[in-house]
Amino acid sequence: MNPRVIKTPEQHEAALAEVARLVALSPSPNSRESEELELLATLIEMYEKESFPIERPTPVEAIQFRMEEQDLRQRDLIPYIGSKSKVSEVLSGKRPLTLSMIRSLSTNLGIPSDVLLQATSEQHTSVDWSRLPLSEMARRGWISATVSQVRAQPEKFAREFLAPLGEPAGLVAHYRRSTHRRSGRAPNPYSVLAWTARILIRAREVEVASDFDRASLDRSFLVATARLSSSEDGPLQARNYLEQHGIILVIEPHLQRTYLDGAALLSDEGRPIVALTLRHDRLDNFWFSLLHELVHVLLHLNAEYSVFIDDLEADALDDRLESEADRIAGEALIPRAVWMRSSAHLERTPEAVRDLATRLRIHPSIVAGRIRRESNNFNILSQLVGTGEARAFFTDIEWG
Repeated sequence: MNPRVIKTPEQHEAALAEVARLVALSPSPNSRESEELELLATLIEMYEKESFPIERPTPVEAIQFRMEEQDLRQRDLIPYIGSKSKVSEVLSGKRPLTLSMIRSLSTNLGIPSDVLLQATSEQHTSVDWSRLPLSEMARRGWISATVSQVRAQPEKFAREFLAPLGEPAGLVAHYRRSTHRRSGRAPNPYSVLAWTARILIRAREVEVASDFDRASLDRSFLVATARLSSSEDGPLQARNYLEQHGIILVIEPHLQRTYLDGAALLSDEGRPIVALTLRHDRLDNFWFSLLHELVHVLLHLNAEYSVFIDDLEADALDDRLESEADRIAGEALIPRAVWMRSSAHLERTPEAVRDLATRLRIHPSIVAGRIRRESNNFNILSQLVGTGEARAFFTDIEWG
């Protein structure tokens, strides 16, 4: 193409495609292709600066940026905000920053005070649609539009995406109030919202004949689910087994900066949904994540919390609900009384792993995964955790 000033979304899309083609050629310096690439990059930058001006970040986004830049976890903000629960509420938009918090964050983390002083109450009543990861959503096919189109009209396409779930602004406010998050890193709340909405939309496409009866399900249901892991197609059997009990299982890869392993949600009709990202493509991860979210379904989903969002790598010691889900899921997979007396716990050999798995009628990956977690040694028993095997069951998903 002949490089020229970009004036329309179509020209912008064509320029991006040409840049991708030229980059793939790896042109040598000072070559015609290299000079064309440099010129196109300049023209694209000029167009995007005019068409997609960068807005001032919200207070929460400014904090999240500093956390990523300095590799901080939520617990690292406790000295500046006050407690683990306050940190979580601030980052989820449920608690506004106080003047003392603003002063401490500005002094210790170098975040400009004028950014932190913005009216955080607006986060509860308004939505900046442009902050949704619309480009990534378009590339995944969640939105029927090009990247240029969603950037040019973010509110239009964001509302269209969320429309199946009701009035978009009300939906956003509802999930801000009713979401329980477990995270060690600061996720992008708009990306988490988009992923959650995608789960709810996909769940609507699943026809489930059985009603969900929470009172009829107990630990034996969790154990029965865990034992499906011993089958060759265990993950698929688990999906069918859950549907027989009125629970929908949705597999959806995570979006960038969500750091998600799974979630438990209630639909508008009150039907429970378990969602897994399989960001770690291992069978031990699949089964522990599944059981963890099922505990939330059986014990924790209610009027106060209709969504549980989980990064299972995050510490849960100070979170009663997450600690309970970890403990009960672990007990359903491998009872602690059996575990403490087993040779797998003591010897940590492949033979001992297979022996205990056979006795409990579960997949060896579950035993191997527990050994790796408890020893904090993820270099051992790698051949037994089912690496690269979980996603293969879900062939309808584009894993990228």
